[in-house]
Amino acid sequence: DNEFQLKDEHFQVVKGSSQVFPSQLQKMGIYLVLTVKPGLVLMWDQKTSLFIKLSPKYEGQVCGLCGNYDGNSKNDFTTRSQETVADVLHFGNSWKASSSCPNAQLLTDPCASNRYRAAWSQKQCSIITSATFKGCHSKVDPGPFFDSCVRDSCACDTGGDCECLCTAVAAYAKACNEAGACVKWRTPKLCPIFCDYYNSPDGCEWHYKPCGADCMKTCRNPSGNCSNLINALEGCYPQCPPTQPFFDEDTMKCVTWGQCGCYDDKGTHYSIGDKVPSDECTTWYVLYKRFLFAVMT
Repeated sequence: DNEFQLKDEHFQVVKGSSQVFPSQLQKMGIYLVLTVKPGLVLMWDQKTSLFIKLSPKYEGQVCGLCGNYDGNSKNDFTTRSQETVADVLHFGNSWKASSSCPNAQLLTDPCASNRYRAAWSQKQCSIITSATFKGCHSKVDPGPFFDSCVRDSCACDTGGDCECLCTAVAAYAKACNEAGACVKWRTPKLCPIFCDYYNSPDGCEWHYKPCGADCMKTCRNPSGNCSNLINALEGCYPQCPPTQPFFDEDTMKCVTWGQCGCYDDKGTHYSIGDKVPSDECTTWYVLYKRFLFAVMT
């Protein structure tokens, strides 16, 4: 089995072969997007939302907590022993990574124990059913998203309350975008994203795009080609000038191809002049894009 970790904007193999390292890793708006292999894409908002996209060739060939992807939702609760059950706890506990892990327990309604919190959550989450998303309501049912938003916002009562609210509303906005309804719902007071942070004092390259942008040419993806499983994702995007057409995701700047630096087989970035670790008795330095300079030690 392979086990990997998404943490602090990075991908790390915890257990298994290093060959599981994604074929492509890129930042797109607020998301970290990993193409693990052709037809398998993970999209993480670097907070509490993780989306998995599979190509049709994997239909009926997967299993686990996300179901078996066979087009039949009635058998998604299939346990590790291939038993179809109705109890969500039985299903979830059957897929524990280790028998030493404690069983998950049924959680009580977080809103029931905090009436004040419930009122706040319902008020804030009502944006999902409001006129703001009117153009999407006929395309994506807002009911389940509103219920999830209220429940999540009630549960986040020890800090990070706005983060839970914002990711819940963003999940509905993402579903709307995929259904063809682009909604600009964020405001300076509600879940703002300040893209100007990345601009230089006299620059204006960065802008917020609620429904994403075309696949960009980056130092990690110089061809500018992205998987067709990746939908347009909201967030901050730069408008790189023709003289600096590549976006460096590590420095968050537009650069020339020669300024991109290098990447090792684990995706670690090295700028021009950086020392590259080596097991040999040679110290390597990045001299120019894809060229190394060796110093015998």
